[in-house]
Amino acid sequence: MVTFPNCKINLGLNIINKRSDGYHDLETIFYPIQINDVLEIITHPSQDQNQFIEYTSSGLKIDGDINTNLCVKAFELLKKDFPNLPSIKMHLHKNIPMGAGLGGGSSDGAFVLSLIKQKYQLDISQEQLAYYALELGSDCPFFLLNKPCLAKGRGEVLTEIDLNLSQYQFLIVNPGIHISTAWAFSKVNPSRAFYSIEETILIPIGQWKSMLINDFEKPVVEHYPEIAEILHQLYANGAVFASLSGSGSSVFGIFPKGPINHLNFPKHYYIVQVD
Repeated sequence: MVTFPNCKINLGLNIINKRSDGYHDLETIFYPIQINDVLEIITHPSQDQNQFIEYTSSGLKIDGDINTNLCVKAFELLKKDFPNLPSIKMHLHKNIPMGAGLGGGSSDGAFVLSLIKQKYQLDISQEQLAYYALELGSDCPFFLLNKPCLAKGRGEVLTEIDLNLSQYQFLIVNPGIHISTAWAFSKVNPSRAFYSIEETILIPIGQWKSMLINDFEKPVVEHYPEIAEILHQLYANGAVFASLSGSGSSVFGIFPKGPINHLNFPKHYYIVQVD
């Protein structure tokens, strides 16, 4: 079976406070974007019980130990509770940039859970599936819903919202800069935003620029002038709203449908236009 994990952007991101468990309470809007990886899972032909999973990948290079890979961890979570699951072969073609504020890895992990549940007809409620997803990461449960959501708590307390931006197009720009999430959090002083994200999202998009704030954006653009320049170019070329996604380094611009003026970004930048 094959599925196509997508990414997300953050519309506003307010870090409210640091919790006693080390996480932060936040408020943001998760909005799904159709930049997709490709995920395939088949039953392993050899059924070698000493090798539960054979994992391969292509496309963008995936760094890190395979034991920390969210796709592998997602299978292992289910295998632990459903020991009769057969051994599988899993292939991921990576198209969504990693460590980019787009949630690509979280999406891959969540889609593995959903695909295995469907393929092997596991008796798992959506509530239990969301519990598994949360074990993988705070934003993983969102990709089980995959609809515009107001996210609170660590990002796992989700409320679907009526937000349709289909009359616009998105330009996603990733300069290939790795930004440590821990560093980004260390640069933010948690507090409630002056304008509620939940209320701001309801006003005309042309007014978002001064009201819909990502708390990570100020310290990130101060430290990485390349990202400040991306934001400047997006607005200069007609974006009605532009912002950092998550802790970056991806930046997105929301444009009216139609041609977008030429943007002079370096060739090594990863740039995707999405209707």
